[in-house]
Amino acid sequence: MTQQAVDWNRGDVDAFMQGYWKSDKLVFVGSKVTRGWQQTLDNYKKSYPTKERMGTLTFSDLEITVLSKDAAVVLGSWSLKRANDAPGGKFTLIFRKFKDGWKIVHDHTS
Repeated sequence: MTQQAVDWNRGDVDAFMQGYWKSDKLVFVGSKVTRGWQQTLDNYKKSYPTKERMGTLTFSDLEITVLSKDAAVVLGSWSLKRANDAPGGKFTLIFRKFKDGWKIVHDHTS
């Protein structure tokens, strides 16, 4: 998640998405349910088309619960600092450990 914040704050959505499971089975829940890595990437690019719109991302209040040697849940808060506003909210992430590391397989963000 630290790397994702660094990538986001650089304005690099493609790199940010490397923290997600690159699968059609990825689930992202926001204002609607999105299924699939590519659709999630497309939605991010549509919602955050510029570095200014992306702002500066920070994560806080992280609570990590390890469920098994290859699964964990992370509860936390997110916030964006932008020129004209500062949106934020809560998230629950389900991570699974793959050969190439821990990846988000389910993201519920409000």
